[in-house]
Amino acid sequence: MSQETVFTSQRVLLNSASEVGPAAIYVKDGKVVRIENEYRPAEATLDAGSKLLMPGIVDGHVHINQPGRTQWEGVVTASHAAAAGGVTTIIDMPLNCIPSTVTVDAYEQKRESFKDGMWVDVGTWGGVVPGNAPDLVPMLEAGARGFKCFLCDSGVDEFPPVNEEQLRLAMGELKKKNGKLLFHAEMDTGATVDTTQDPTSYSTFLNSRPANMEVKAIDLVIKMCREFAPHVPCHIVHLSAAEALPAIRAAKKEGLPLTVETCFHYLTISSEDVPARSTEYKCCPPIRSEANRNLLWEAVLDGTIDIVVSDHSPCTPDLKLHSCCGGKGLASGAVEGDFVKAWGGIASVGIGLPLLWSEGQKRGLRLQDVVRLTCEQTAVHSGIGSSKGRIAVGLDADFVVWAPEEINRITIDKLHFRNKLTPYKERQCLGLVHQTVVRGTVVYDASQKPQDSEQWENGFSKLPHGKWIE
Repeated sequence: MSQETVFTSQRVLLNSASEVGPAAIYVKDGKVVRIENEYRPAEATLDAGSKLLMPGIVDGHVHINQPGRTQWEGVVTASHAAAAGGVTTIIDMPLNCIPSTVTVDAYEQKRESFKDGMWVDVGTWGGVVPGNAPDLVPMLEAGARGFKCFLCDSGVDEFPPVNEEQLRLAMGELKKKNGKLLFHAEMDTGATVDTTQDPTSYSTFLNSRPANMEVKAIDLVIKMCREFAPHVPCHIVHLSAAEALPAIRAAKKEGLPLTVETCFHYLTISSEDVPARSTEYKCCPPIRSEANRNLLWEAVLDGTIDIVVSDHSPCTPDLKLHSCCGGKGLASGAVEGDFVKAWGGIASVGIGLPLLWSEGQKRGLRLQDVVRLTCEQTAVHSGIGSSKGRIAVGLDADFVVWAPEEINRITIDKLHFRNKLTPYKERQCLGLVHQTVVRGTVVYDASQKPQDSEQWENGFSKLPHGKWIE
């Protein structure tokens, strides 16, 4: 039987409803067994001193791309990046891996491929595609957290979009188990690329993905949510268009089981800031105007937007039509920095905490809001709120120790995901992660970086301590 360990700090935030104060947290067998409201350094296994100790972050939207596209990312690099940023749980998306996670067999292939490579805890969403409605309940029973679908082209052939009729079939199956359905909420409205405009200018791409694509899709999501309420909770992933907020607010006021996420990039970058040819900024739906960003922040602060996630969606530099990071070079005829043809996705797993805090604290965001948006509600959204997202007796001992006041420049040595192409490189933030604890085990410790040892390498535990979430 394992011994009790103690984690203590002068500043502990247990949950979004508590105040910051001293505490000692006693842990056994990976679970919190008791909490004392005193700073007890003499007993401590880990003494955080004046640094803030709070629940580990749960990132509910990550593309790990394993198996099948590990040149884009992989579970070792993704979970290293997560751990370095205080993220103790990541929930993988069902696409960009091969095969897509749309059958029990594909689910089991993913789970097996992740074995022995997880530095944090990992689960996965399943996918809804045309014809796989009979697979949904078996995948839920196998351990999928819920399901994601696209209402427009996903960008990969193996994960096609669904129409309203196919949605109805899928939701009819999910209704049997109260299964959650996530929507990439964009639909075709007839917008096209203006080929007379410069494809290396961000505005050319932005104008081809107008806000009404999201508004149209979200209207359908709300319609379907209402039809299957309360049995199929619905979730809008990566909301970008503030124009959709009135419909979302009305649906929530109606009492529909609808939740919404936005991403760090929509809250920290505006379209006016995107340089020409800088395809590391491209994602779908796109980063929009400063005025739009301000409205998204209002929705975050008033609770309309429930959670904030990374939507870490990396690829190799050549697919970004970008010459940096050791890319193999561009294909014949390709134009460097072509926003229209470049892969859409932003790499950011593990760097969201300082990004959110740096921007948010200027707008009145409190540390309690950070816990609510990135820990508690993301855990509930992912179906793991009974074990993660808060520091409480009986829950997993998942913690991040960080210094909210410390300046943190996001240099390349702090980017632990596979391809280092991100719009945040060299960005100066507030907030630096010092330690990350997964079920009572320290998996990342910045103080261990200067020299490796038998237990540590580049700040990470040499052994992976993450597990698969069933």
